[in-house]
Amino acid sequence: MANEIMEGGQAIIRCLESEGVEYIFGYSGGAAIPIFDALVTTNTKIKFILVRHEQGAAHMADGYARATGKPAVVLVTSGPGATNTLTGIMTAHMDSVPMIVLTGQSVSWMLGKDAFQEADIFGITMPVVKHSYMVKDPNDIPRIVREAFHVSTTGRPGPVLIDIPKDISGGPCTADLHAEMDLPGYRLDFSVDNDIIHEIAEALSKAERPLILAGHGAMISGADNILKTLAEKAQIPVTTTLLGKGVFPETHELALGMLGMHGTAYANKAVCECDLLLNIGSRFDDRILGQPAEFCKNATIIHIDIDATEIGKMIQPQIACVADAKTALEELIKHVPVLETAVWRKHLDGYKAKYPLKFKRQGGLKMQHIIDEFYKLTDGKACVATDVGQHQMWAAQFYLNDSRYNWLSSGGAGTMGVGLPYCIGAAFGRPNDVNVCFVGDGGFQMTFFELATAALHKLPIKIVVLNNHYLGMVRQWQELFYEDRTSGVDLEGNPDFVKLAESFGIKGFNLRRPGDVKRVLQSALDYNEGPCLINCEVEKTDNVFPMIPAGAPIEHMLIEPPNRKLEKPTGST
Repeated sequence: MANEIMEGGQAIIRCLESEGVEYIFGYSGGAAIPIFDALVTTNTKIKFILVRHEQGAAHMADGYARATGKPAVVLVTSGPGATNTLTGIMTAHMDSVPMIVLTGQSVSWMLGKDAFQEADIFGITMPVVKHSYMVKDPNDIPRIVREAFHVSTTGRPGPVLIDIPKDISGGPCTADLHAEMDLPGYRLDFSVDNDIIHEIAEALSKAERPLILAGHGAMISGADNILKTLAEKAQIPVTTTLLGKGVFPETHELALGMLGMHGTAYANKAVCECDLLLNIGSRFDDRILGQPAEFCKNATIIHIDIDATEIGKMIQPQIACVADAKTALEELIKHVPVLETAVWRKHLDGYKAKYPLKFKRQGGLKMQHIIDEFYKLTDGKACVATDVGQHQMWAAQFYLNDSRYNWLSSGGAGTMGVGLPYCIGAAFGRPNDVNVCFVGDGGFQMTFFELATAALHKLPIKIVVLNNHYLGMVRQWQELFYEDRTSGVDLEGNPDFVKLAESFGIKGFNLRRPGDVKRVLQSALDYNEGPCLINCEVEKTDNVFPMIPAGAPIEHMLIEPPNRKLEKPTGST
């Protein structure tokens, strides 16, 4: 029996349906019209979410994927439509987020001839995707879509680009929609070397001050339950990276919270004093290393990672295991004994008591106060999205996470503007949960136009604008390391954010006094007729501590504001 004849765009939509796609986030345009037309002619159940800017589409898809663990889809047109997704693609790539980006393209016979809205998006995105396709035949569509989802979601996840010329998406497709994949160079080996597992177990059995570092890779693999079982069995304290928040319950007695530049003092001190560090799914990024040559220099370092290229890239471990985190831990737990760590744990508990995360309630309204109160009112159960900057670090410190997929934050790229679209994407994926975003006034203004998307779909998200009228993290560095010479950080001219929200038909609240925090936040939580925005007029020049100056050893951590002049940092903000 002959295969059904359909247009390429229709084949794309049918193939996306077979991959379980619920939503497509995007913005229409001429080169992608056949695909948009197919959203109507195929009578699909897939819902298209029209955003207000292509960057917003990429960030929403990213947020959806982070909040659900499922791959997300972006659909945009050619040229500027495609290039507007670049920041979102890079953000997803840096944080290993599965995403399929479909871009319309000029017709095949005009490629390379500077046609209207032509851009070499295949070449432009090459450094920030896991894989790319340029579709040259409509009959290749079913195979390519299937391969794209497989590549995006297996091994170390990441974004995959599919660039589709208009004559291809509008041309006839007669191929089997369940075509076989053809990936001869893409082979994944999920087996675990038992000799290495035994070596890790033996090293753990000899450790007196062991420490587990759990990263985003552990979360991606679904290793949260086995990680908790392992830590409890062996009685090993656990610290996590920024993106690993929630893979181990942060309220657990063995939890030390986040480590690194703005991590807890006790997590950082544990890293300095441990005699064994078991890294599960963290890439040893510069934000947690401080000075690589001084990092855990007296400890045995063990690194478990699914990506072999991460082994030895920043830190050379004594024992390396290239494997899926969950698979490796399921084998390791069979061989790890109960360790005698009571003295070590008591020592770290002393640090917890001596250096707790805290803030002064006197004076003006503080970001920490708002975040801490929101944590209490939601019992730590909200799906939290953040933007990037001071509020991001305070949210990481004061909003504890006890389960994965509840913390959405840009790590590697540090992309301002992600907070609101992340929260919108999460709300589509998890409509029955409390979805909140903490955003600074700087990052919020980069994507606030997506308030229209949230309002149109009546998403009951809570948008907490922590408004200090500064680019706060850069200002903090200028104060501490550049003799308080502020430059390019004063956000004079901010709009009235409540009036802005109301212009989109969104409920707005103003919060200015510490005494009103609980009442206003509770009112926002009780409001469920669509999105609401809380404009919080916080202290302008508060600083985030603890802090490790970039490029400095962890031992140089600042617990509180210094009373001396500091040298300029050697690393980036």
